[in-house]
Amino acid sequence: MRIGTWNLENLFTPGGGAGAPTGQDAYDRKIAALAAVVDALAPDVLAVQEIGSPEALDDLTATVGGTWHVALADPDERGIRCGIISRLALDGVEQVSAFPARIGPVQVEEDGTTITAMPRPALAARVTSRGTDVHVVSVHLKSKLLSFPRGRFSTSDEDQRARYGVYALDRRGAEAATVRGLATRVLRSTSASAPPALVVAGDLNDAPEAATTQILLGPPGSEIGTPGFGKPDAGDAERLWNLAPLIPESDRYSRRYRGRRELIDHVLVSGSLVHDVATVAAGPYPVPSVSDDPNARRNEPGSDHRPVIADIVI
Repeated sequence: MRIGTWNLENLFTPGGGAGAPTGQDAYDRKIAALAAVVDALAPDVLAVQEIGSPEALDDLTATVGGTWHVALADPDERGIRCGIISRLALDGVEQVSAFPARIGPVQVEEDGTTITAMPRPALAARVTSRGTDVHVVSVHLKSKLLSFPRGRFSTSDEDQRARYGVYALDRRGAEAATVRGLATRVLRSTSASAPPALVVAGDLNDAPEAATTQILLGPPGSEIGTPGFGKPDAGDAERLWNLAPLIPESDRYSRRYRGRRELIDHVLVSGSLVHDVATVAAGPYPVPSVSDDPNARRNEPGSDHRPVIADIVI
């Protein structure tokens, strides 16, 4: 099964929302560029992020061709959402947003505004490949890009910058804990006849070593590339393994920010799948270096993220 994740960067129909193409020609170029990559990668299941207009995703799958099953979560205040497109039928579709019970409201504005749920819900579904049920979760955590009052993306007030950095980290941490709670629920399912197969894929907006990314892994130990990998222990049943170390080091990035390569898009798998991973790759797909202006590329084709794709033997 070939499964992966791709942030499609403001996938709106013309004029459909912030960052949307301003005209039909720019929109057509964007759809054509995205479709060429999806067609070349030929995924069975693809977690997608930054879906603005559902109609735009329909245009993308139609351009690729063939039969696609599509599920979408609710949008956030920007109008973007997570989704899953799949050549395999999607069952048990649900979205998850409420923070875990013992995580209190998280402050997101300096006026004291708080949230108790993910503004962009995670989307979960189940596919069946060769008789094996695989649970798939598409997720898009809070961006590292800070937004300030009155729609600004920069500030000369360094105390304010620090405060909003804390708000963003707190929100991303609470969102990671929410997705981890969903993963734990799936992995502890008693209805399964075999250990549940789970893939969490998406734009985590931070590196593999980041604290928010690490929250998703569950019990520490046994990470790929460490001496503990391949040595079963009591934590395996609830662990997730980030497949990032299996991407060739020279290609281990999914975005370029101010000229620096970053791997912020990830595929994580459960213990029943990790030893059956054949290959993991980012791209191949060239991406431009991006800045803190989210509207700079609104009429550019393609995406500012590279897809991350894993082949798993099932």
